[in-house]
Amino acid sequence: MARLFSPRPPPSEDLFYETYYSLSQQYPLLLLLLVIVLVGLLALLAVAWASGRELASDPGFLTTMLCGLGGFSLLLGLASREQRLQRWTRPLSGLVWAALLALGLGFLFTGGVVSAWDQVSFFLFVIFTVYAMLPLGMRDAAAAGLASSLSHLLVLGLYLGLQPDSQPALLPQLAANAVLFLCGNVAGAYHKALMERALRATFREALSSLHSRRRLDTEKKHQEHLLLSILPAYLAREMKAEIMARLQAGQGSRPESTNNFHSLYVKRHQGVSVLYADIVGFTRLASECSPKELVLMLNELFGKFDQIAKEHECMRIKILGDCYYCVSGLPLSLPDHAINCVRMGLDMCRAIRKLRAATGVDINMRVGVHSGSVLCGVIGLQKWQYDVWSHDVTLANHMEASGVPGRVHITGATLALLAGAYAVEDAAMEHGDPYLRELGEPTYLVIDPRAEEEDEKGTAGRLLSSLEGPKMRPSLLMTRYLESWGAAKPFAHLSHVESPVSTSTPLPEKALSSFSPQWSLDRSRTPRGLDDELDTGDAKFFQVIEQLNSQKQWKQSEDFNPLTLYFREKEMEKEYRLSALPAFKYYAACTFLVFFSNFIIQMLVTNRPPALTITYSITFLLFFLLLFVCFSEHLTKCVLKGPKMLHWLPTLSVLVATRPGLRVALGTATILLVFSMAITSLVFLPAASNCPFRAPNVSFTASNLSWELPGSLPLISVPYSVHCCVLGFLSCSLFLHMSFELKLLLLLLWLAACCSLFLHSHAWLSDCLIARLYLGALDSRPGVLKEPKLMGAIFFFIFFFTLLVLARQNEYYCRLDFLWKKKLRQEQEETETMENLTRLLLENVLPAHVAPQFIGQNRRNEDLYHQSYECVCVLFASVPDFKEFYSESSINHEGLECLRLLNEIIADFDELLSKPKFSGVEKIKTICSTYMAATGLNATSGQDAQQDAEQSCSHLGTMVEFAVALGSKLDVINKHSFNNFRLRVGLNHGPVVAGVIGAQKPQYDIWGNTVNVASRMESTGVLGKIQVTEETARALQSLGYTCYSRGIIKVKGKGQLCTYFLNTDLTRTGPPSATLG
Repeated sequence: MARLFSPRPPPSEDLFYETYYSLSQQYPLLLLLLVIVLVGLLALLAVAWASGRELASDPGFLTTMLCGLGGFSLLLGLASREQRLQRWTRPLSGLVWAALLALGLGFLFTGGVVSAWDQVSFFLFVIFTVYAMLPLGMRDAAAAGLASSLSHLLVLGLYLGLQPDSQPALLPQLAANAVLFLCGNVAGAYHKALMERALRATFREALSSLHSRRRLDTEKKHQEHLLLSILPAYLAREMKAEIMARLQAGQGSRPESTNNFHSLYVKRHQGVSVLYADIVGFTRLASECSPKELVLMLNELFGKFDQIAKEHECMRIKILGDCYYCVSGLPLSLPDHAINCVRMGLDMCRAIRKLRAATGVDINMRVGVHSGSVLCGVIGLQKWQYDVWSHDVTLANHMEASGVPGRVHITGATLALLAGAYAVEDAAMEHGDPYLRELGEPTYLVIDPRAEEEDEKGTAGRLLSSLEGPKMRPSLLMTRYLESWGAAKPFAHLSHVESPVSTSTPLPEKALSSFSPQWSLDRSRTPRGLDDELDTGDAKFFQVIEQLNSQKQWKQSEDFNPLTLYFREKEMEKEYRLSALPAFKYYAACTFLVFFSNFIIQMLVTNRPPALTITYSITFLLFFLLLFVCFSEHLTKCVLKGPKMLHWLPTLSVLVATRPGLRVALGTATILLVFSMAITSLVFLPAASNCPFRAPNVSFTASNLSWELPGSLPLISVPYSVHCCVLGFLSCSLFLHMSFELKLLLLLLWLAACCSLFLHSHAWLSDCLIARLYLGALDSRPGVLKEPKLMGAIFFFIFFFTLLVLARQNEYYCRLDFLWKKKLRQEQEETETMENLTRLLLENVLPAHVAPQFIGQNRRNEDLYHQSYECVCVLFASVPDFKEFYSESSINHEGLECLRLLNEIIADFDELLSKPKFSGVEKIKTICSTYMAATGLNATSGQDAQQDAEQSCSHLGTMVEFAVALGSKLDVINKHSFNNFRLRVGLNHGPVVAGVIGAQKPQYDIWGNTVNVASRMESTGVLGKIQVTEETARALQSLGYTCYSRGIIKVKGKGQLCTYFLNTDLTRTGPPSATLG
């Protein structure tokens, strides 16, 4: 009973379930019930006519029949238009029940003598169908069932109680009727409760599946946006497939191909232009900025550049500090790629000029452009960044470095492609760098046709300066101005993607409001379908719910065979048949109730012969043993305290629920046991006998004759045996998950056995009872429903077809529930895979501790992410020899094979990051053959400031070990590739600012003097050595490492610095070394 009154779903869900879902399931059953009743009435007339009865001689029966046919035809016509009268579903169900009740009472008082067993099977049919086939709630159905039971008992009790005592004892028969009706109510309520629970579960599975699909769609959009923010679409698809395979296989690293090389995602593109741009004077300006100002300034500047790139069909490749470079002609070839890059360069210079004019800050833009071919793609395993490589890329970089601030510096190759679109002037070669001088090719400066028209000291600048005042810091003045550009925040596009929907989300309001009682289930008849009124999500919601309509079982489906309801996939069918069924014990318990009801009825209406008592005793023992086995799992403690010989019972209970073969055998045996005991009382009667009441010398005055046959059971037990057989039919319907074909077989077997018994072998008993009832009235014949054998046959067929309909319905919903659960599991697994993919992709752009800031429930993109750190160790490790190794020829596929080796080097470096001891190392980026990483970035803000120097810089040791491990990896690669590459490493530690910038391609980076000096330590270093600053050398010495002085060297932008080389022997010396002097 606790299951019947379990907590109801949320109001909106419950409302939709009651108004649409429940109706869509039980509405077809209502129509089928009316059809069964009409066919039954017609069959009744046919049987009456075929048996030679004169219908005109019994006007009451004929009137009842005609009224029944007319009334139920009217109800059927009304119900067929129920689609337009949904608000009257409950009253219509009440009318059907009242009509059935009236029909039963009409049959009771027409057709012959009124007896206590009259129309019990009909009322049992009414009671059961009220629960199983009418779209009523449990309370309404229980009220109707109890009212039906009481109406029969009270009417017969009052009517027969006032009659002369010419019939057998009335009270035992009324008690037997009460037991029958009670059993019918309990069986009906049990059936309804299980079906209601299954339907609601299926409904919720469907809703969960819908929510899961929405969540899956959201995750797909998230990962699609993330992937496209890192890579071009053509490359994203290829890499996504590999990541999916990696996640599904549970591999921790990228799968390797059979040739032991890592996958290389690099392609060659010809006919492209490369633009490099650098903000002159930004380094000095950045030193005056707070962390928030620096990140905001960079995001606004590069956001503006991204916007310009989009306008001119250029693809931003990477941001290196304050350097910005992009390519036009990728991934699709463009005929105007050179013009696109030049226009972009001019617009960038123009934007900086406006910024300088508005703020007075002394910064400028230097741009270099070259046209040629590139190798483009992704290398390494972590922190993917789309990049380009080639000699032409190197040349474009040098064009920027040797350019003039405020101008666009182009090569002859680019000039040739401009086709006179822009005027140019020769660049002064004496100002070029050695790389360009070695090439000896002329270069040019593009003349901006709009430069002369612009006033660098425009109105906006004068207005801003006058408003803000002369004392404002240049960095703050510039930040205020840049905010007016309104660059998008990193990952801002994710906020436009629909948030994942939890399973507790209420149903779509539009779907609920659009569903009115007048709305038709058949949307084709409405002038405007629901799909037109709902948005995409709600339309999907309706489509999912529409799939649950019970009428779908008869239509072509991708999942089911419409005839057998078998799953089209053999594996799914096998999985369904082998699935566990914990509810089997409840099926057996309710079947025992039917068996017990049969026992009580036969004890009430028979003289309880010893053989019958013994038979029931044995059957009770078998039933108790079955129930004990089924419920022994819940009685484990009690069983284990008992004899050891019973300790195996809990295991058997689990086997019954999980082994379909054992379950089917026990279920079939249980039903057959109920079948056999329903007719046991007739077994003790002879197959044929002479009825004493049909003898010619018996007159109508012999009313005191006994109701018992000589030496046998009372005649009154015959109709109650019919009723017990009807209960046997009901026992089949209690096994909801029993397969339809097995139910059909059992019902057919039982139908054949009952009809053979009552219409053939023991038909004389019915004739004898009629002879006793109509003693002396030889010419009188009772109505069809007053003759037990005909009454029994008719109701056997009615219950047979009714239960077949319900069995088909049960089978459909059991399979549908299984299907939705399976789909939900698959979608949840796919959603989990997508979530992992999204997380992996995001962590490939951002560090793991930064990623939660931009996705999920903790997403905060209202402000730019920035973080300042007091002590971060920065590493730059390069393979300078790779520049000489790289070449472009047909032998190495124009440099592709060279990049394959670089990919191996970077991928092997990345593999080190997965080791636990390097978990604190964060890869920042790769710049050609240079690897940049940092430690100390996962510390909380302000944490380092509160610790002493030794503790705050303890991660420097991790970075040193990582640098040495990089060298070891490179040695292994040298051994296998027959090369002699050597690593050049620069280390520095100190304060940095970390942040995420760029809306089109968000990028995590770190800035500060510490980063610049670390880069100089690498570029001025020596092959095979780790060069550090004096401060870093002292910190490492305090950790037990040995450093020795290199001396004073000139460092660009820093002047003269005293630097040190680190002793790469990892054996710490213990006390600080005296090498630092």
